[in-house]
Amino acid sequence: QVQLVESGGGSVQAGGSLKLSCVASRYTYTSCMAWFRQAPGKEREVVATINTIDSSTAYADSVKGRFTVNSDKNTLYLQMNNLKPEDTAMYYCASVRRLSGGYCYMTPSQYAYWGQGTQVTVSS
Repeated sequence: QVQLVESGGGSVQAGGSLKLSCVASRYTYTSCMAWFRQAPGKEREVVATINTIDSSTAYADSVKGRFTVNSDKNTLYLQMNNLKPEDTAMYYCASVRRLSGGYCYMTPSQYAYWGQGTQVTVSS
């Protein structure tokens, strides 16, 4: 069992930046880790993923060039720049065991462990 705890959310104006963190209760050498988000009335969607084996990353088209995902041992980060009102959502950290490199899963159902979420609100 892995517990994930997110932090770093908050309220910013459009164009601002935030950095989210997600600490895992234990370090796994081989895993996919991801950030998802869910806005009210919408489905949960992938934001970014990273494979801890080879650091392969992937991003949703809507955040490419603005968000950067990286990890350090048992901590996952999401640097969010040039935030837009449409980025407003609850952001969740997720992870699952992975035994090979390459791009990680992009759907929520593929992930075994989830954090409680951290709210990001961007005002115009």
